Amino acid sequence: MYVYSLSTLPALHANRYSLMDSTSPIDNSTNIENNFNSSSLRSISSSVQSKAAHGNSFREVSSVSGDLGSSKPVRNGSHGPDSEALSVSQREINEDDARLVYVNDPINTNKTFEFSGNSIRTGKYSFFTFLPKNLFEQFHRVAYIYFLVIAVLNQIPQLAVFGRGASILPLSLVLLVTAVKDAYEDYRRHRSDKVENNRLAWVLLNDQFQQKKWKDIQVGEIIKIHANDTLPCDMVLLSTSDPTGVAYVQTINLDGESNLKTRYARQETLLKLPEKEKINGMIKCEKPNRNIYGFQANIEVDGKRLSLGPSNIILRGCELKNTTWAIGVAVYTGRETKAMLNSSGAPSKRSWLETHMNSEIIKLSFFLIALCTVVSVCAAVWLKLHKDELDFLPFYRRKDFSKGDEEKNYNYYGWGFEIVFTFLMAVIVFQVMIPISLYISMELVRAGQAYFMIQDTQLYDEASNSRFQCRALNINEDLGQIKYIFSDKTGTLTENKMEFQCASIWGVNYSDGKASSENEPAGYTVQDGRILRPKMKVKVDQNLLRLSASGKDSKEGKHVHDFFLALAACNTIVPLLIDTSDPNVKLIDYQGESPDEQALVYAAATYGFMLIERTSGHIVIDIQGERKRFNVLGLHEFDSDRKRMSVILGYPDKTVRLFVKGADTSMFPVIDEALNKKIIHETEAHLHAYSSLGLRTLVVGMRELNASEFEQWQSSFEVASTAIIGRVASLRRVAMDVENNLCLLGASAIEDKLQKGVPEAIESLRTAGIKVWVLTGDKQETAISIGYSSKLLTSNMTQIIINHNTKESCRKSLEDAIATSKKLMTVSGISHNVGGGSGDSVTPVALIIGGTSLVYILDSELEELLFQLSRNCSVVLCCRVAPLQKAGIVALLKNRTPEMTLAIGDGANDVSMIQMADVGVGISGQEGWQAVMASDFAMGQFRFLVPLLLVHGHWNYQRMGYMILYNFYRNAVLVLVLFWYVLFTCFSLTTAINEWSSVLYSMIYTSFPTVVVAVLDKDLSRSTLLKYPQLYGAGLRQECYNTKLFWLTIFDTLWQSAVVFFIPLFAYWVSTIDVSSVGDLWTLALVILVNIHLAMDIIRWNWVTHASIWGSIIATIICVVVVDAIPVLPGYWAIFNVANTGLFWLCLLAIIVAALIPRFVVKVLYQYYYPCDVQIAREVEKLGQQGEFGAVEIEMNPIFDPPRT
Repeated sequence: MYVYSLSTLPALHANRYSLMDSTSPIDNSTNIENNFNSSSLRSISSSVQSKAAHGNSFREVSSVSGDLGSSKPVRNGSHGPDSEALSVSQREINEDDARLVYVNDPINTNKTFEFSGNSIRTGKYSFFTFLPKNLFEQFHRVAYIYFLVIAVLNQIPQLAVFGRGASILPLSLVLLVTAVKDAYEDYRRHRSDKVENNRLAWVLLNDQFQQKKWKDIQVGEIIKIHANDTLPCDMVLLSTSDPTGVAYVQTINLDGESNLKTRYARQETLLKLPEKEKINGMIKCEKPNRNIYGFQANIEVDGKRLSLGPSNIILRGCELKNTTWAIGVAVYTGRETKAMLNSSGAPSKRSWLETHMNSEIIKLSFFLIALCTVVSVCAAVWLKLHKDELDFLPFYRRKDFSKGDEEKNYNYYGWGFEIVFTFLMAVIVFQVMIPISLYISMELVRAGQAYFMIQDTQLYDEASNSRFQCRALNINEDLGQIKYIFSDKTGTLTENKMEFQCASIWGVNYSDGKASSENEPAGYTVQDGRILRPKMKVKVDQNLLRLSASGKDSKEGKHVHDFFLALAACNTIVPLLIDTSDPNVKLIDYQGESPDEQALVYAAATYGFMLIERTSGHIVIDIQGERKRFNVLGLHEFDSDRKRMSVILGYPDKTVRLFVKGADTSMFPVIDEALNKKIIHETEAHLHAYSSLGLRTLVVGMRELNASEFEQWQSSFEVASTAIIGRVASLRRVAMDVENNLCLLGASAIEDKLQKGVPEAIESLRTAGIKVWVLTGDKQETAISIGYSSKLLTSNMTQIIINHNTKESCRKSLEDAIATSKKLMTVSGISHNVGGGSGDSVTPVALIIGGTSLVYILDSELEELLFQLSRNCSVVLCCRVAPLQKAGIVALLKNRTPEMTLAIGDGANDVSMIQMADVGVGISGQEGWQAVMASDFAMGQFRFLVPLLLVHGHWNYQRMGYMILYNFYRNAVLVLVLFWYVLFTCFSLTTAINEWSSVLYSMIYTSFPTVVVAVLDKDLSRSTLLKYPQLYGAGLRQECYNTKLFWLTIFDTLWQSAVVFFIPLFAYWVSTIDVSSVGDLWTLALVILVNIHLAMDIIRWNWVTHASIWGSIIATIICVVVVDAIPVLPGYWAIFNVANTGLFWLCLLAIIVAALIPRFVVKVLYQYYYPCDVQIAREVEKLGQQGEFGAVEIEMNPIFDPPRT
């Protein structure tokens, strides 16, 4: 893959980075004709202004398409120059989109439009807005509104069932806990904001630089930044300490990339020092946007209008490095800076369990309404039947005789109103049917699960010293239900550490590379008695090394000379000098954003073409010990449309040559076939061989420009680079005009090694029933080779390759492929998913599809055909795909199937894919932190997906599914006991259970054990889950949470509630015991029952679970005793009256046994006759601990595609 699409910053660097003394002699004969010299600096300066505008279309679209795109829908299949998904920075500025900034005149700048100040505020609340805003946010949960309505109804005297304080307590407690958490988090934000806003910067005031707080900086002010300072705002560079106007910045705080980037001041403003002369000018730039890689503006200075690009702006949060000072003018401040606009974080996602839990809550709501309806209807019938007795019934007494002979109805509003009041009172009494505590429990459980994932040493990457990051707490359980994984290749499956392996030069294959030894080092030079060596060692082909050292004496030597000169010159690399323990030996460290470019420059240095110095106007290359200076007359950066880059060099002999390198698909069309047709065919054969080995290839070409051709290019380039409208397209046309009729020099091959454990990880994931798709920009041959080496592709797979250039041919290929895949499935005797299972005799199908075909398939009716085909395939490999196409492929599956998707990547071009998937995972690798910042989870290696999904994902899903069902059961059993009691008390909705016990039941009595078990319990050990990946199928089959389990839980709840109610009722039927005493018996029976119910399902006991289960029971007993010992509360001394009899304890024992026997019997029979994979594996674990078996073969259930609801 040609990865220079990731390179967005200028390639030109200053004299101060020279690895040679500034006074060291360079042969003046290297200067070329005056017209070349005069144009050199101007041309290259112009080129860097525009490079990011057209050299980063991949990255820009992926990072901002969702926020800054035009109003037209984004087309995931398009990635050409006419793509509709263009960001603001890629469009031309018009008057409506422009911001006018008057240099060194903040008053005039802010006169018409008062721009944002530089004070930032990341806090969500203020002192006055905290309460209303926080409550508004919390009441977005419908359940909270439900409980608020219940609490309000209970305040109405006619409907009061509980005490007013008791009815408000549960909701108040939930709101208070959340509010305290939010307040603390916001306090930390405000504290951080205060420190940031009060930092000091040097601002030009009264013609001298004075310190000013960051928060007081305004748009239009001139700011001076010193070395290692952090920029307070986004500013356009005016001048720097470097005479060529170069400034070096580090953007690690912005995008996580630690390599130095270069920014430039325009030559027209470079020599203007604000302290000595007043700078006047106007900047016309685009409005604030999130695109950190794009910037388009013009500046008017001294009557000239000059273009500005991404290389002329430094963003807030960057640090100035290796530059003494830099001066710039503020264009975006405060919340309008690109850093602040990008600080929104990853998009919010909801888990599958939580989404489907809402449907169960709706069912419970209908169940609650049904109970209330039954009570109100029965109450209506009872009132009709007893209408003549209502005046004098002791427990009803409709008439009020308190005022002598005057009789009136006492709290009676007529038959109709009584029915309505009865219904509303029933809602209040049965309110806990909807478990408010479940929401807090889920948050606590997710936090606990995240803690253990973060602390897992198997998810810790020693190489990068990075721990697992859980950036989205609300989708932990989704990790246990992933069906599709969409993975990037470079940097995700591979290390993204490139090593030069071999080359094809002028049709000759040089692939016998061996690592150079310490005794015979390759690639070094001597300067002033010091030895300079490349920091990274490269394998060398001895024959090629001999030819490179022979100079241009032979024909082969000349071709080798031109090839390595192209590698050394055509790049964006910064050469840096590093000290070693030996003072006479220095190492050259080539820094650059593209690992490919680094590998190529290291290879050139090893073969004797060592890049020594780079400035804005020339480069110095040590060629076999001889320093040569080349004027850089022009530079055309890589862009996603041309897929190549080029540099124009002025030679010492006054000749001008153009060097071009790029992807083979973009290079061969511009090669002059008439000159070297045979060489072209041989090079193509070598490229195919390299790709088959999984190597990344680039093609290199050159041609000599005569004076007229150069002058024509120069004039066209200057016109394009200073154009106000259509600058990007004009520069692209200029580059394409000059990049033709090239002489083919050869091709390079670079190896990007697989990360450790990738083949084993992919095999485990596929065994678990997960389909793995790889989406890469590499060539088809390279992608297939990597597929085999990573065990994504196997020898027994039938490969279907779709790579066409027309829509109709794509349609025909898809239809034929669908027929072929169905035929293979029929032959195999299976019509379900072929991606998983254990030991089935399926003939797997692998689909390999190119990005060109996806252009015609995505966003068209062919998407449905691709979806049908992909369902029949075990593996899908997409080659030559653009970032938006990656997101389109994820959307293709996500929008057509309810199954969970996961996307994993490491670069900015993976952001759109990561955000599109249900679960996004970022790799903290070589390409910065943008993927990490956009992800839900982040880790250091691809292989960590195995423990993350198969272990933590399984645990999280199993525990969360059980906890939700248990919460439904726990609350419903209490409600049904109250319901049974209402039926035996003339539907009066009085409650035997103390109102405080009813309120505290789900909040305190039974909540803590639920959370502890959901965080700590493990149905299977880590080793078992890793040994048998098929166990992951429990989540794919929804074994732990589904509609069937929900209704079984409800039926079990009906039985248990009946046992709890009727055993004490019949036991005390003829006794004189009061209602409060029986209520205490029911309370204790319920708490003991639900806790023992929970204990029956615990797999792994520890002291924490013991303490929570039995401690909860003891705490309930203590609370009941304390409440009954308070004389002012109803039921005074009730527990003491009932607990001193043997019948009380006999009832408790009978309730527990009778309620749990059916559950126990069903559980035993089901596990004995219909065991699931998890239960079988658990038995194997027990036998293993007892040493009763040796090698055991477990046959797992096949993993079919379940009908998800």
